[in-house]
Amino acid sequence: MSEQKDKNKKITGKVFDLQMFVRLLSYAKKYRKHFFVAALSVVLLALFAAVRPVLLQQIIDDYITNKNAKQLLVFVILMLVVLLFEVVFQFLFIYFANWLGQNIVKDMRIQLFQHLSYFKMQYFNNSSVGKLVTRVVSDIETIASIFGQGLFMIISDLLKMIVIAAVMLWMNWQLALIVFAILPILIFATKIFQKAMKSAFQEVRTEVANLNSFVQERITGMKIIQLFTREEIEYKKFRSINEKHKKAWVRTVWYNSIFFPVAEVLPSIAIGLVVWYGGLNAIADSSVTVGEIISFIMMNNMLFRPLRQIADKFNTLQMGMVAAERVFKIVDAVETETDKGTIPVKAFNGNVTFKDVYFSYIEDEEVIKGISFDVKSGDTVAIVGATGAGKSTIINLLNRFYDIRKGEITIDNINISDYKLHDLRKEIAVVLQDVFLFSDSIFNNITLKDNNITLDEVKKSAKEIGIHEFIMTLPGGYNYNVKERGVMLSVGQRQLIAFLRASVSKPSILILDEATSSIDSYAEQLIQDATEKITKNRTSIIIAHRLATIQKADKIIVMDNGKIVEQGSHRELLDKKGYYSKLYNIQFAQKKAS
Repeated sequence: MSEQKDKNKKITGKVFDLQMFVRLLSYAKKYRKHFFVAALSVVLLALFAAVRPVLLQQIIDDYITNKNAKQLLVFVILMLVVLLFEVVFQFLFIYFANWLGQNIVKDMRIQLFQHLSYFKMQYFNNSSVGKLVTRVVSDIETIASIFGQGLFMIISDLLKMIVIAAVMLWMNWQLALIVFAILPILIFATKIFQKAMKSAFQEVRTEVANLNSFVQERITGMKIIQLFTREEIEYKKFRSINEKHKKAWVRTVWYNSIFFPVAEVLPSIAIGLVVWYGGLNAIADSSVTVGEIISFIMMNNMLFRPLRQIADKFNTLQMGMVAAERVFKIVDAVETETDKGTIPVKAFNGNVTFKDVYFSYIEDEEVIKGISFDVKSGDTVAIVGATGAGKSTIINLLNRFYDIRKGEITIDNINISDYKLHDLRKEIAVVLQDVFLFSDSIFNNITLKDNNITLDEVKKSAKEIGIHEFIMTLPGGYNYNVKERGVMLSVGQRQLIAFLRASVSKPSILILDEATSSIDSYAEQLIQDATEKITKNRTSIIIAHRLATIQKADKIIVMDNGKIVEQGSHRELLDKKGYYSKLYNIQFAQKKAS
């Protein structure tokens, strides 16, 4: 019930949102010339459409009835010229309207992606990847149809109707009133149809996003699904979501199946009335000519067909407006990182201080509870503790992925919020436990397409940390494509690539987050060797699960439940016989047992 209420809140109830439409038009400002050509073509098409029935009426009444073959030929050629102009301007209209739509959505997609790139991590934690992909790709593509198939088509049809209506009144006001009497019924039916479709399209876009989100997550996690034999369960879930998606579309089909038969019948009734009334008058007193009756039959279709098309095009326009509403909701979201820093950074000395820092991801559920510690320039500090102790949160806070609730974090005695955010993150390299690689070459994954880093520099750094030989064993070496998320490499190999990525960026501060967990002993040895080399003479923070890998650290910080419970060197902490000593003895016993 509450879910349905939320859906209803999203539906504005407006058939046409003028404010949003004006906002969309603002993207067309840089394409004024193309907009003008499309708009001019619309006007001329309406005028040329009205010329044809007038010429037809004259041909029938003045030249066919009077058997004037010479003038008949002239007017037939004139009609062909009018048709030729219609074809030319129809081409210009279709091309420039669609060109305009595609360029506008290109600009919107760039703006949206750039905006998303600066969002806080908290936003992505709470948002479905599938739904965001729908917004950036599918929804924006739907907006293009506003210009290519919606906006200009509706304007074109409206202009045609106005011009045709004027010609009808000028030609024979009595026949015109007969046709106009049917119009209110169709307009009323169209209005009801549009309101119903507004609601239906909201539901369709919601279900499309849900479907995309489900499929994206399941394909990404297919290994887990198969490992735990969840295929049948996920299949049933997919069927349920797909059924909701189908029902949403069927609802639009239902409205269409009611409206369009009505829209087809009403023009036929109007034609019948015109032929009946006009025929009676033609027989009785010749106040209506045969040419007028035939012209009115032609204009009747030209008047009613646009109205039926407007309803169809309004569907397209409404789907585009619904998509625009969802896209602008992200564009307007105030989720970007607050970068008030003004101090530029070329390089840090590397003195890091946490002073009485408090932080919580969720309000009133503190993850970090008043921790304080110092990391001296060039030192290697290890942070250990049980899962959920708050170790990885420290990395997020130092990189300003999240802002602290209380306390202070400084680098070289300056609060990190005073540094320019881009400069701060550029000088801190992080090697995460779960390494993310793009579907690209090893070289591009290492440099992240930074043109300032050359292949020679990458090779030199790879040799220094001892992984050049491993890369050269791969087909193509540094040009080897690791595919999506690096699936062509093992966990250990991906870790080594991440180490090289950190090394070539030449950071002032290096952070290693569980970098040696879940890998084989051979890869672990390579990573340990690489760790020693890239941490040498560089401020380094190592978050470790395996205590054997951090025994040489200058300081070890032991955390438990968001607090620091012990600090000291490996030997000092063992001598204390406290929390660290227990952790070490447990791991040592497990290693000895294995």
